[in-house]
Amino acid sequence: MKLWIYPLLTIMLWAGNVIVSKLASGIIAPPAITAYRLLVAISLMSLFVALPVWRNRRIIIPLLPKLVVLGFLSMAFYQCLSYWAADTSTATSMAIITAMTPLATLLASSLLLRDPPSAEMLLGAGIAFFGTTYLISAGSPSTLWHGHWRMGDLLMLGAVTSYAVYSVLLKYWKLPLPAWQSTYMQALSALVFMVPMLLRVPADQARLNVQLIPLILYAGVLASVLLPYFWIKGIEALGPNRCSMMMNLLPIFTAILAMLMLNEHLAGYHLIGGALVILGVMLPQLRRFWSRG
Repeated sequence: MKLWIYPLLTIMLWAGNVIVSKLASGIIAPPAITAYRLLVAISLMSLFVALPVWRNRRIIIPLLPKLVVLGFLSMAFYQCLSYWAADTSTATSMAIITAMTPLATLLASSLLLRDPPSAEMLLGAGIAFFGTTYLISAGSPSTLWHGHWRMGDLLMLGAVTSYAVYSVLLKYWKLPLPAWQSTYMQALSALVFMVPMLLRVPADQARLNVQLIPLILYAGVLASVLLPYFWIKGIEALGPNRCSMMMNLLPIFTAILAMLMLNEHLAGYHLIGGALVILGVMLPQLRRFWSRG
């Protein structure tokens, strides 16, 4: 049972990061906070990863194109979309949509790797899609035809898709690098994309202040360094299937934090849409959980 602490801590930190996204909304531009969190994470990881990376450079250099793609998808594009989504979405909705990541990864794997989807996967995708539609439309799916939806929810769906593609490529390429070195190089690659974007942000939208420092430190240290470390340890101890099922707790933890820190209120469409999303995500995962663990 002690081994479950790793994925549990991961999801708790992830929930906190959703709250950080909301707290930073309107205070700092998404490209700016994304770049700053990368600078903090890289600075911290450099203390113990820079030297091993340099010693391993002959292996790393041929892998740079793949590391650049992975870094862009997970640490640049995904993070920017998440911060932009926070401008018009609620923390609870963002967490529910993020909980679709395991199912989106399975679907992306079926499409990109030509692995036919199972019946459970198709059924789960249908249920989760309806749940997401119900959530985005605030309980009235028919209104989506008239453009009554929040851009933030759609941006969050784009972010989940980006992370799903990242997860598939990470598994498909199987880079021969230790996890910390791979994460470090992906962060450096993402920063290369973010610096030009940061330079285009107006000065008043990239300026640091006392209110932002704790948010950037949380995003850069806890969410960018400790979170992946706990996730890696969890996968090593329990396997990817058991760990991915913990994603179902993300909406619960986030909703609690959102009510306590953001004064958000749970509506009926949150509960119904969230339950459908979680049910849809769990269907294909349960089969993998029991078959392979």
